[in-house]
Amino acid sequence: MSRRLVHGIVPDHARRAIHVVRVLDAILEFPEIDDIAERMRARALSKYGEQTPNIVIVQGEAKETLRLFGDAHAVNRVRAALFNAALNWSQLDLD
Repeated sequence: MSRRLVHGIVPDHARRAIHVVRVLDAILEFPEIDDIAERMRARALSKYGEQTPNIVIVQGEAKETLRLFGDAHAVNRVRAALFNAALNWSQLDLD
């Protein structure tokens, strides 16, 4: 089943970025979240040349129901960017 995904980037350090993938239409189980993160890592390697990209998966509809999965530092940065409306989203196709 195809999921609707969007992608955003949060700057972390001078030459690093955190790739944020938001799941729009479903609540996923942990194996599905890991699968999306791995496919996004492969995409970041092929498209941006990043060997170890930070990936954060976001699911939920409102501020109160958001769940973020990833490295603790990256999750904190993404949460701050989300609540400050500093993220621009674009469609993502990982298939």
